[in-house]
Amino acid sequence: MPLDPDIQTVLSALAAAGAPPMSSGTPEAARQAFRFMTVDLRRPESVVAVKETADVTIPTEHGGIPARIYRPDSAAESLPTVVFIHGGGFVIGDIETHDNQARSICAQAEAVVVSIDYRLAPEAPWPAAVEDAHVAVRWAADSIDSLGGDADRLAVAGDSAGGNLSAVVALLCREDGPRLAAQFLIYPATDLGADSEWQSRVDNAEGYFLTADEMTWFLHNYAGESADASDPRLSPLRAPSLAGLPPAVVVTAEFDPLRDEGNAYADALREAGVRVDHKCYDGMIHGFFDMGPLSPGAQAAAEDAIARFRSLLWD
Repeated sequence: MPLDPDIQTVLSALAAAGAPPMSSGTPEAARQAFRFMTVDLRRPESVVAVKETADVTIPTEHGGIPARIYRPDSAAESLPTVVFIHGGGFVIGDIETHDNQARSICAQAEAVVVSIDYRLAPEAPWPAAVEDAHVAVRWAADSIDSLGGDADRLAVAGDSAGGNLSAVVALLCREDGPRLAAQFLIYPATDLGADSEWQSRVDNAEGYFLTADEMTWFLHNYAGESADASDPRLSPLRAPSLAGLPPAVVVTAEFDPLRDEGNAYADALREAGVRVDHKCYDGMIHGFFDMGPLSPGAQAAAEDAIARFRSLLWD
């Protein structure tokens, strides 16, 4: 299927702007550029409405993880609770850049969402983000009465790097708790090894928002040269077994360099006996989940993905 025409317009505009590639600068410059695109250019009318939000700090040994709690406008006595882990290659992104994604999940899945600001690399390299994500899920489980109220419907969700961290945390929770009811993996990175040879990384290496050079740059900042790519805390696809993991919605995109490893993860989960709802969205690129204001096609795909996740939480 051809690339979504509205997304093609966005990509053409980005190319015409001639901004230097993210991988040529510093992490701080990349963070500022990403925040400009996602926060400063956000139109007020595009912000998804929720009942209320509250900023909190999840206590940790290193001083705490900032988090934002989103509550839906719902009459239900108890609700699912979703810990949302933002993307950005483990180097960029925060609660604000992913505010509308958290809002969309909250409103459309009718769930309390806890969006976390985990430590970023290279200042806090792997496995700091993994540790923060697991601490946040444990905190949510311990605080479930004041969050959604239903201990049987605690889930994780995340996009890209956040999808990786969600998958990794699901593996950790299988061994050490708490029990998860579902995982929502939005174009997740599942195989971070430099020796990974996925065809989509070749076919979609340039021109589709996330580039091969940026992925190399993200990995270098996150894991350096010493990390073992076979460690499931880095590459969940390389886990010895995926049996016993919670049901999953896995979202991939046709023109995403991470498409094939996301598809492979969905297949591996299914082969391990895990309930999987997997959809590869035609005409979409990496990052489409937040492109609804720019593309009706992206909006429809994101809404469909959240509806699939909602069915796991509410069926």
